Amino acid sequence: MFSYSDELEKLDRAGLKRNPRVITGPQGARVIVDNKPALQLSSNDYLGLASNPLLKEAAIKSIEKYGTGAGASRLVTGTMDAHIELEEKIKSFTKAPSALLFNSGYNANLSCITALAGRATEVFSDKLNHASIIDACVLSRAKLTRFLHADVNALERALKKSVAKKKIIITEGVFSMEGTVAPLGEMAMLAKKHGALFIIDDAHGFGVLGQNGRGVLEYCGAQLEPFMLCIATLGKAVGSFGAFAVGEKEIIDLLVSKARPFIFTTALPPAVCAASIKALEIMATMPELRRRLWENIAFLKKGLASAGVGDITSKTQILPLIVGSADKTMQVSAALLEKGVFIQGIRPPTVPENTSRLRITVSAVHSREDLSFALTAIKEAFSEIA
Repeated sequence: MFSYSDELEKLDRAGLKRNPRVITGPQGARVIVDNKPALQLSSNDYLGLASNPLLKEAAIKSIEKYGTGAGASRLVTGTMDAHIELEEKIKSFTKAPSALLFNSGYNANLSCITALAGRATEVFSDKLNHASIIDACVLSRAKLTRFLHADVNALERALKKSVAKKKIIITEGVFSMEGTVAPLGEMAMLAKKHGALFIIDDAHGFGVLGQNGRGVLEYCGAQLEPFMLCIATLGKAVGSFGAFAVGEKEIIDLLVSKARPFIFTTALPPAVCAASIKALEIMATMPELRRRLWENIAFLKKGLASAGVGDITSKTQILPLIVGSADKTMQVSAALLEKGVFIQGIRPPTVPENTSRLRITVSAVHSREDLSFALTAIKEAFSEIA
């Protein structure tokens, strides 16, 4: 009989066994993690909205009005006016023709890719795309062609070779472990030239990038075209939960009829929709949150360069410090926690072998004192573990 204990021991020896850290209390610049007070530099709550009083108030009022659950999937009895209001708010914020809610970013990628791709499809996917994209491509039964990270020349060569009836190009907008931004303009031109659908997963760009926080397309000076579908989450910069896709009405209508995870999943609780609606209102009227975030990014990035702990080329809020081995990465992470700074170590299979890293993420709610404290701790921890 197969031994699960042996498999666990093997993971442990390789430094790959996972043990979730437990946060006690709300998300914020400072948290209690495993009963230790620590500065938080691992969260995707980029604008600090997850504990915003206005979001909490909106969610509480929604619970009083609607209760705690949607009761069923969207196509049974789960579509409530709160879902429609949020989809309309997303359309307005993104300037998109149509929008559809999903229960998570993973659920959105699984829904969209498996609904739009099949055996007659060839999917062209960046090699560093998120696990949810890879899993969805495999489940779709499409031919999967992976091209070198952000390499438009490699993508073009692959497209020229393709004889597939249907082609889909998919990329993250901001890559979650690298902080790099995809060359969307060039990729969009290739999609148009080769008659491909272009899907962008903007989980980490939405709310952060662009003059109005609309995401990576706005940041790149592009706009949503009829041959594009953009996916983003509500659980990162928005500070709530869930995800959405925006695009042409025909594509969104097709997803409603064909996307199995959408069809067979109980709808988001109305209170979650209410929190997201309030967050989008704040994002539209308080640009100072993004401005503060970008000031913090610049300050911390400059400090890390001065500390000499790594070469960070990221131009976004995700600042990866490459350590190399999984064991050493987790040692540095543990040393930082002892010093009062929580930066999670990221290991394979999330990142390639020998590229384990500390994934530092910055928030609008960090103060300069917070970031100065973090820089001192990081420099000390690297010195001790080296």
